[in-house]
Amino acid sequence: MSAEHARARPQVAFAMKSNELRDRLFDAPAMQRLARVADVVHEDVLTEFESDHARKVLGRTTALITGWGCPVIDDAALAAGPGLELIAHAAGSVKGHVSLECWNRGIRVTTAAQGNAVPVAEYTLAFILLAGKNAVAEHHKQHTHRSTYRKDVLATGYGNASGTVGIIGASRIGRLVIDLLKPFSLDVLLSDPTLTSAEAQELGVELVPLGELMERSRVVSLHAPLLPSTVGMVGAAELARLQDGATFINTARGVLVDHDALRAELLDGRINAVLDVTSPEPLPDGDALYDLPNVILTPHIAGSVGNELTRMGGLAVNEVERLARGERPAYAITEDVLLAMA
Repeated sequence: MSAEHARARPQVAFAMKSNELRDRLFDAPAMQRLARVADVVHEDVLTEFESDHARKVLGRTTALITGWGCPVIDDAALAAGPGLELIAHAAGSVKGHVSLECWNRGIRVTTAAQGNAVPVAEYTLAFILLAGKNAVAEHHKQHTHRSTYRKDVLATGYGNASGTVGIIGASRIGRLVIDLLKPFSLDVLLSDPTLTSAEAQELGVELVPLGELMERSRVVSLHAPLLPSTVGMVGAAELARLQDGATFINTARGVLVDHDALRAELLDGRINAVLDVTSPEPLPDGDALYDLPNVILTPHIAGSVGNELTRMGGLAVNEVERLARGERPAYAITEDVLLAMA
């Protein structure tokens, strides 16, 4: 980027599914920060790039802030916005709307996935600790037996002292979960074919093959990316290696797990599961998983919701501020990262 561009105020437009989404992502302090370094070229978000109006807006834009529902930024959109220097995505993956031509043209593409990773990691931590206390099963027993139920404080294999947790995938979220687990007296195993033992040691975890992780862990949490090689990576053989009473947590993608195999294990009552994502999503009304006492289903809420959205908007504003100062992006996406992104 030239020194001339570094000194110019970025000309910002928003592209996402609605003004309402923009207003939830960017609170008043974020918009004030943006106004100090940039000019917003149009008050409404762009929901398409084909109209004359949208193309005129793109023609004035040097920094495009995108969100969920952004139209595909293809060759035609890029031709309408020849001055585009930055695409700052106020969410996680850009795979659905950013074409490879953006990199060919030298446009910097960034993501707020780090902001979205925080609530996913927090959700995961909460359920890891609850699983350590066997909370799902204890809730069901209390609900079933009411005042006559008494917990077994001498039961082995439960509690959060010296338990073993397995993390599948040293992704952005997987690493955050590992960090959040550090204050607790838990042994953490990690399975990730892209990491070396030395790298795992730096993270403070033990690197093991997936099968060994499944076998040794009382709680297993899945954080692998969605790639052709990871679809169905947790199947019948892997699930069969889980200990009786173990808990499997999935906040990644449903298709990473063989749901027929998972359903069979859960119907048997041998293991527990916390599923924020499923395959398909949502599950059909008649699916047995809805009614099993050893399953917690949530509707893809681990990621940013409500007041958590502003964290992602704030990161997008950070990237525009860096552009205005002539600095490199904090969370740039390369073509290689794009290929490994969910």
